[in-house]
Parts: sequence; structure tokens; C-alpha cells
Amino acid sequence: MSSIGSSLPSILAEIADVAGAEAAWALARTQGGTTIYIPREAEDDHWLTELVGKEAASKICNHFRVGNTGARIPIPLAKQSEQRVRLQKALEAGMSAPQAARAAGMHERSAFRARARMKDNDEIDDQQGKLF
Repeated sequence: MSSIGSSLPSILAEIADVAGAEAAWALARTQGGTTIYIPREAEDDHWLTELVGKEAASKICNHFRVGNTGARIPIPLAKQSEQRVRLQKALEAGMSAPQAARAAGMHERSAFRARARMKDNDEIDDQQGKLF
């Protein structure tokens, strides 16, 4: 998963991994803040197929299928997700926490927390060691 994908809420990151980032963002923009039903299989005239295309809809349905039925999944609000991605990019570009917060339209305390999480993740990776 990319660093941007890792900054997405887990369900959107999961959808992005399965069907692509565009499908995840389309779901977040149109269905954000609601719980949706992902069918076992999406027909051509199903709203999911119309939104993300047949191939992406099939991948999403296959991923979330539970036995012979579909599944209900909560979709986070798109605005918050997009802000987190902008914040992550700004911090990775070397902006200070206050600058990154302004760029993302978020509170600077959120930027300080995000920067601390990034640092913690880097330290965990450093402690892991290198295989190659």
C-alpha cells in the first residue's frame, strides 16, 4: 500500500487496493457518511456498476462477498479523507505542521498528530531492519 493509501480510512484503502483509487474516491464522494450494501454481484444497471464501471464493481463485489450474499459496509465522508491525503502529501513535501494544516484545510493539531504518527511509523520501520 502506498503512503497515500495508508492515510486513507481502512475501508477506502481496501477498496483502492482492490478496485483502484478512483473507485474508492467515487464511493466516498457519492456515498460518504452512509452504510451501503455491496451485492454478491452487480448487474450492468446497478448503481455501483454505473458509478465505478463493470470491472471495478465486480472486483468490489468479489472482495466483499460473504458466501453467497453481499455485505453492508460503512463509507467514510470524502471531505475528511481528501483532507487527510492533502495533509499527508504536504507533510511528506516537508511543510511544517501549521503550513500543512493550512494547505489541507485542517487544524494544526491534526497536522502535529499526523507528523508524529509518520515519525513513529518511520521508527518502527527502522527498528525492523533491512532484509536486502
